Amino acid sequence: MNIADYKGVWVFAEQREGELQKVSLELLGEGRKIADKLGVKLTALLLGDKIEALSETLAAYGADQVLIAENPLLSHYTTDGYTKVICDLVNERKPEILFIGATFIGRDLGPRVAARLSTGLTADCTSLDIDEEGRYLLATRPAFGGNLMATIACSEHRPQMATVRPGVFEKLDKNNKNSASIEKVEVSLNESDVRTEILKIVKQKKDIADIGEANIIVSGGRGVGEKESFKLLQDLAEVMGGTVAASRAAVENGWLERDYQVGQTGKTVRPTIYIACGISGAIQHLAGMQDSDYIIAINKDETAPIMKVADLAIVGDLNKVIPEIITQVKAMKEEA
Repeated sequence: MNIADYKGVWVFAEQREGELQKVSLELLGEGRKIADKLGVKLTALLLGDKIEALSETLAAYGADQVLIAENPLLSHYTTDGYTKVICDLVNERKPEILFIGATFIGRDLGPRVAARLSTGLTADCTSLDIDEEGRYLLATRPAFGGNLMATIACSEHRPQMATVRPGVFEKLDKNNKNSASIEKVEVSLNESDVRTEILKIVKQKKDIADIGEANIIVSGGRGVGEKESFKLLQDLAEVMGGTVAASRAAVENGWLERDYQVGQTGKTVRPTIYIACGISGAIQHLAGMQDSDYIIAINKDETAPIMKVADLAIVGDLNKVIPEIITQVKAMKEEA
């Protein structure tokens, strides 16, 4: 392998049923910074069937180039089909860096592609950068249960690969004036290449809010005490027009569904207001919410780690503090 032959930053633009996933746009935003540091093109890699129209959106969010791989066998995700097409293109075009969102699909696809290409993969990254000499991607992720952060470089193999969870990075402001070169690539894919046959897709109907999109989050931890007490948090979220979330401890106790878990093993959020109720603030939880614009912590323990990162720390019993906040918010609304 001649590392010097590899140039450019690629982002796998994940789409499902013709809808781009949010993490793809977030990765374009971070990929734009990396590509500019290296002085190379930022390419969005789009796989599917009849998805060419999405290229305009990818250009508006920062892509210099969009490679479109269309084939009926790519209309729905399969590990075999997507891996073969991506690896064929990587071997042909030789990108230096490949980013993939750590979604359900990305967590399956990333390791398979890395193994097929005999390269390294840093998973669940929280920070991406380039070394001072512009040689290596520096991918930072939590390690040892989140107790420290490890920065990893892949020095001898290409492409350098990383997966990033949704919500970790911010997407760029959409600019419809941005233009990108659009190229439809030839896809060499037969039914024999795909060992999985999709017979039917059954969607699970769940009335679950996406906490990653919420502007106001009221989150509860072990200190809430019991499942019934989450009703108080829901009342606060409702009066503030927000969404309820939870720490890992609360989810494991069965007080809220895992879809609402914030933290290293849950979702990364960056709301305008994050209210942490009865949450101690272990590093695993902080990793998922520390970029919130304004953090309010309510806790009996004034020495809890969450109190140190909070913009407003309230020492007290949440069962007394929250009803008072609800009363004050309602009064403000009535005055308005």
